[in-house]
Amino acid sequence: MRLVRFASSCTLSAAAASVVIGCGQTSAIQSTATSKSQFEGAAFAGETVTLGEPVKGSEEFRLFQQGATGYVSLQSVRDDVEQRADRFCERKGLGMRAIRETTSKPPFILGNFPRAELVFQCVEKAGAAAGTEDAKFIKLTNLKKLLDGGVLTQAEFEREKAKILSQP
Repeated sequence: MRLVRFASSCTLSAAAASVVIGCGQTSAIQSTATSKSQFEGAAFAGETVTLGEPVKGSEEFRLFQQGATGYVSLQSVRDDVEQRADRFCERKGLGMRAIRETTSKPPFILGNFPRAELVFQCVEKAGAAAGTEDAKFIKLTNLKKLLDGGVLTQAEFEREKAKILSQP
């Protein structure tokens, strides 16, 4: 049996490849200078969170992924995007530094499956995990995961986010 691998996170037999319905969608990693957000002009807008300040002189990249159905968790889509960005930078001998993340908002229905877009840079590993900014990034990322997982309300998220951002 010959298997076909799609950029859409599906592996199917060649016979089944002709009737693909509901496979997730993953974009190639692209420079932000030559690409636009998959959320731009979309029927269902996303929510953008700034995760860190860009490092001057480093190119920014964009990576988008969409779940195959509304039953795929947003967290698993976000994790996949982050892992792909990490591997991309690692192949360059660099570390990944997240700049912005845009995610879809529930309800996850036809036309609004879980989606995540990450804008990131590949920087020297010391710059990817540097001091206070990295600590804030980790706290904000974990806070966003709690929001997406339904553990925090939007109001609780905003309150905790303000506390983190106000720290020196």
